[in-house]
Amino acid sequence: MTKRYSIVIEHGPDGCSAYSPDVPGCVAAAKTERELRRLMAEAIAFHIEGLRVAGQPLPEPTSTVDYVHVAA
Repeated sequence: MTKRYSIVIEHGPDGCSAYSPDVPGCVAAAKTERELRRLMAEAIAFHIEGLRVAGQPLPEPTSTVDYVHVAA
């Protein structure tokens, strides 16, 4: 089964990093956003597999993201 987890991407001077609000402790960093998205998908899958093996409950994706427009 495929689940959709939200990730928060932050850009910095040397690349970007991300975390998932629904998977605490699951983070990644990369030079490009494309690479970062791939690494986050792998990290979340790895984390969930570890929880499954340990018999722990699996995190449900409950976070959503949206944007608001603010006059500058």
